[in-house]
Amino acid sequence: MTMKKVLSIFFMLAFTLMVFAQKTISGVITDGDGKALASASVTVEEPGKNAILAYGISNAKGEYKVTVTSSESNLDLKIKAFNQKPITRSIKNEDQKLNFSMDSQATEIQEVRLKTKLITKKGDTISYDLKSFENKNDRTLADVLKKIPGIEVNKDGTVLYQGEAINKFYVNGKDLMEGGYGTVNNSLPKDAVSKVEVLENHQPVSILRDKVPSEQAALNIKLKKSVTMTGRGEIGAGFSPLLWNVKLTPMFFGQKNQWVVNYKANNNGESVENEGNLLAFGNRWEGKRSQVSANRWLNVEQAQTPDLPEKRYLLNNVHFFSANLLTSPFKNKEWELKANVNYTYNDVERDSHTKTAYDDIPANNDLAGRTLEQSRRNDFYTNSAKAELIFTKNAKKGFFKNTTTWNGFWNTNNGFSGLDTTDENVPYISGNQSLQSPSGSFQNSLSTIIPWKDKLINVMSYFKYQKDKQTMKVNPASYTDYFTGLSTIGLYDTYRQYALSETLEVNHSASVGFTFKKLTIIPEIGLNMNFNNLKSLLSGSKDNIYMSLAGRNQNDVDWNELTPYTQVSFNYKSDRLNMNLTLPVNFYSIKYQDNLYNQLADKTKTALEPTFFASYDFASFFKYWVFASQSYDFGNFGFLYGGNVLTSAGNLSQRYVSDLSNSKMPEYLNRNVGTRLEYRNPLNNLFFNVRYNYGTMKRNIVETFATTGGIGGSIGIEARENSTKSQSESAEIGKYFPKFKSNISTSFTNSDSNSFSFFNENFIESKNNVQSWSAKFNNTYFSWLSIDYNISMNWRTNKNATKSTSQKSSGWSHNLAAYIYPSDNHTFGFNWDNSVTSTQGNTYKNPFYDLSYQYTWVKKKIDFELKWLNITNQKIYETVAVNIEQGNTVTQSYKIRPSQFMFTVKFNFK
Repeated sequence: MTMKKVLSIFFMLAFTLMVFAQKTISGVITDGDGKALASASVTVEEPGKNAILAYGISNAKGEYKVTVTSSESNLDLKIKAFNQKPITRSIKNEDQKLNFSMDSQATEIQEVRLKTKLITKKGDTISYDLKSFENKNDRTLADVLKKIPGIEVNKDGTVLYQGEAINKFYVNGKDLMEGGYGTVNNSLPKDAVSKVEVLENHQPVSILRDKVPSEQAALNIKLKKSVTMTGRGEIGAGFSPLLWNVKLTPMFFGQKNQWVVNYKANNNGESVENEGNLLAFGNRWEGKRSQVSANRWLNVEQAQTPDLPEKRYLLNNVHFFSANLLTSPFKNKEWELKANVNYTYNDVERDSHTKTAYDDIPANNDLAGRTLEQSRRNDFYTNSAKAELIFTKNAKKGFFKNTTTWNGFWNTNNGFSGLDTTDENVPYISGNQSLQSPSGSFQNSLSTIIPWKDKLINVMSYFKYQKDKQTMKVNPASYTDYFTGLSTIGLYDTYRQYALSETLEVNHSASVGFTFKKLTIIPEIGLNMNFNNLKSLLSGSKDNIYMSLAGRNQNDVDWNELTPYTQVSFNYKSDRLNMNLTLPVNFYSIKYQDNLYNQLADKTKTALEPTFFASYDFASFFKYWVFASQSYDFGNFGFLYGGNVLTSAGNLSQRYVSDLSNSKMPEYLNRNVGTRLEYRNPLNNLFFNVRYNYGTMKRNIVETFATTGGIGGSIGIEARENSTKSQSESAEIGKYFPKFKSNISTSFTNSDSNSFSFFNENFIESKNNVQSWSAKFNNTYFSWLSIDYNISMNWRTNKNATKSTSQKSSGWSHNLAAYIYPSDNHTFGFNWDNSVTSTQGNTYKNPFYDLSYQYTWVKKKIDFELKWLNITNQKIYETVAVNIEQGNTVTQSYKIRPSQFMFTVKFNFK
């Protein structure tokens, strides 16, 4: 199916959904005296049925509007308002304007019961009453968010709404955490929260709110008090081995000031340092901001990690401190100053064993029929710090934001790897590895929007400098010789790989916005500059004397990019239709220069890279989305270098193309289209979405991999035209049943893709199909019992299209958490995890069981918890997978945490 046909289908579907069988009914509602009635509810139903087709509320002028999609010729329209006599009218299913006058009706109330609605919707805001979804064992905001229909929480803490990541996380309307909201989400006591608001189509910049639409939603956490001192703490100890856990997170949320101080440390398998990660990024009008990390040119060989909750396998010793402050320094409360700092020390151990069995086929040459077994052990030492200062004004009459960030990393990684093989001519081989990698980064981002008459002027500036230094040693050198073919056996005892890189990025842009009623047009010009240098040297030592290796084993390369651009953005925003079309023309100029091997290439191209999205609300509860984009990728810094780099102890990277010319420079053309249909009905607590995405990538470069040892080898690139395609279909539905206090949701995804690669000089096309299904269920119907259950299943078919071979594999995992409450003081918990993988008749099951008892001092809100994890003392986790490109089956076994006991005291600060 061509891209043109796919686009035609999408837009035909969009037009059909927006037009077919839709009727609009509007009018004015007044009381008996002719005065406008606000907040009157208007519902439309099919005759004889209780199902609501459309729902609306009259505004302050008494005006209402509902949109109906139905094949019925007649409909029932119902109007209700406080102290007014309800109206029910049979109407025709057609576009019409109907005005109503309601008669007053005083009702004598003998008994009053206040009942909070679970979910309410007003405009683009959906509010969830938090108390309606919690169970007795929940303590924090994150505990409850996972149970709310329409909302998901990923393993890394990212909050999703209708399957998409949120762009902001507010507390009482203020963005204290600036995207790093994991700390608040995991430590804010649920008892301090009154409701969670989802702000759909949220535009974070106030001055653009009615002019530039947004495709993302935001969360606003409404606290019970406007001034709240709260927080969460835990102190625990245990054994097997000696275990400890400390969490202290006091918080303050006021009208002028907010702050959060956080110290968390443990060795019981919880990676609390991830709470400092950026999980939301706002939008481009706030300036450029990203998660900074060290550039990794080199790596020790790493033991793998299983697809399990971290508490099962993470052998850590972590200390994480962070502090976040928001204050309004001036009388004008529109100005805010935010200061964020954090520091991490982390020591992580890993241990895994890999068994690789190669098929008995000629394509694998001397690997055919061979079985390799490799053991890996690691010690990772992480030291990192971050400081950030943000000065912002976000008002309806102007916007200003300046963000200054400094990051530092001082990491040390150690590794050991041992290889055994069924080939009797190859002895057991082992090697020790160490890596020192200090890194530093400084960046400043500025964005301001100034209103001038009926126009908006925006200026943005971004500056970033980063320096990364890495030194890796491998001992003995013969370990590397076996995999990479360096052919220096006996000449050296140790290899040392050195790499130093420097990056300077500068971006400037200016734009002017013109508004015509509901249409805003924004022309923009800008200049993006990127200057990079990489130096590396591979040397060997004999008797502690290091010397350079002969041949192409050092680098001094420059990769510089200069990209002026111009673009125009069309933004349309109305009550139901939001649309953005951005048409940028980028003038790419990329220069690659190898200062040692006299390779020089320039890439220049003028590229149109449009993006488009539109959303349309119809029939009160439906929303339809369309997305499309085209972009180019010309590689990036580190894609090419002329000399060899020992990227790991067993992999030698050779990233150069012989006869390098402009045509051999990387060039990828990406095209993507997608569509999404959403339904969110707070009246019956039902949410669902259906998605389709299709993408193509046209490339002129293919990655290559050659090996004789079977585990490591030589990595490179080769110039060859190839095109890949990917498409996915998914559906998700969730519903809350108030009568049974149950939340049920399920989702299904099907994805198809292909890829190209070289393995031992064989050009291979792979085709992959992955299907996955998941469901979750939680129930608090009984006051003495709560149940949470999650299950996910996957089925994979991997095909080697070049050799017409295929392999199927499958897996599933589930988690059951059940809690029994014999009284308000006592809680008994049971947890059951199980993970299963299967292929070629091999099946590995990995069940885990936990027990817990918790005594609650209700008056003081203090919990005393005793937990027994992994009660069967399982020490190894096993999985099996197939690599169809390389023709092998890989069995992995991982060292996991043994059976352990923990006693923990948990409390709120207030």
